[in-house]
Amino acid sequence: MTRRLLVCLALCVASGGSKALEKKSRVHEDEPLSRMEHDDHKNHDYDHEAFLGPDQAKAFDQLAPEESRRRLGIIVDKMDSNADGFVSEEELKDWMKRAQSKYMYEIMEHQWKDFDVNHDDVISWEEYKNVTYGSYLEGTQTDSVYNHSHMMLRDEKRFKVADTNGDLTADKHEFVAFLHPEEHEHMKDLTVQETMEDLDKNRDGFIDMEEYIGDMHSLKEGEEEPQWVKEERKQFSEVRDKNKDGKMDREETREWILPSDSDQTVTEAKHLLQETDANQDQKLTKVEILNKYDVFVGSQVTDFGEALLEHDEF
Repeated sequence: MTRRLLVCLALCVASGGSKALEKKSRVHEDEPLSRMEHDDHKNHDYDHEAFLGPDQAKAFDQLAPEESRRRLGIIVDKMDSNADGFVSEEELKDWMKRAQSKYMYEIMEHQWKDFDVNHDDVISWEEYKNVTYGSYLEGTQTDSVYNHSHMMLRDEKRFKVADTNGDLTADKHEFVAFLHPEEHEHMKDLTVQETMEDLDKNRDGFIDMEEYIGDMHSLKEGEEEPQWVKEERKQFSEVRDKNKDGKMDREETREWILPSDSDQTVTEAKHLLQETDANQDQKLTKVEILNKYDVFVGSQVTDFGEALLEHDEF
């Protein structure tokens, strides 16, 4: 069974086991800054992961307060990219985007060795195809539920768009773009195209209301339409279909699945600024940040904390 099929089956099991997941969403959100609940009344775990990335946040949580402050001070100096003595909202946002990108690359590294079969530090389309669709290509895959041929053609098209130098191999930057197209500007048109191909059943180049609803919910004969479906119909008419012609074109589809206001780093940067900016001048000094070190990095004093994060940058 292919790697892709296993993923599909896992998603089907997850969605079938929870009514909360009954409503399918095509909206591409950024990779989450944190899996933690964002509730500052309980703790600042969300802020820690958003600011440091999950792995560093776990390590920082084990450090004594004085060590957390010392290492945070080093980070603050790096954040102040224009060396003016302040950290702006934009510098906070840029820092968190780097942490987010670093986490994506770490996930990619775990997958890299599975696909770089000949260990030449690039992944060719042939390598990716054989690893992912090997059983299907050999004719041993009898499961007819999934259209492997369609999936393979889509992956090949995406691979070629991610392959910016056109050599039919992907280095690590190109492979990350292939895995996370919604996060890369040069891949976003393809993401819209893939969505249009999925939903535009009558192939007229648009997504009408029934195609939009049909992607989320299949109404059985005699079944009353759920309230959330009625709300989605209203959303389609009032929000999605901006020019009120009864269908979504490419630009309307793009705004739906890749909303321009979905940047979590902007929201979190504003939140950290609000929590930390003692004199309300819309920028942070190193002192202001260190005074609120628990918001940024936290601490659970432990005996083994000093052994963690012994990296050159600290």
